[in-house]
Amino acid sequence: MSRATLEHAASTLEEAADAASGEDTKERLENQSSQFETLADADRGPDHGKLARHEHVLTEIADEEGGAVANLIAEALESIHAYRETLEGV
Repeated sequence: MSRATLEHAASTLEEAADAASGEDTKERLENQSSQFETLADADRGPDHGKLARHEHVLTEIADEEGGAVANLIAEALESIHAYRETLEGV
């Protein structure tokens, strides 16, 4: 189930990319979505540090874009947080 949260984050970020107004934002979100698809399929899941870096980028994009895109990013971040709760450590 925990990998499903990363898949959900990826699909939600793809929706956010479709809703983005600027090409740069769209590209950044598509990149993030692609990375989460890869992480969901990897033999070993990401650690807290890697996820924190993604969260920082996504929060930055949400702050810049606002509106529906920010809401979709918030949904993706909830999925990422749910995944992080399954990890040991920090």
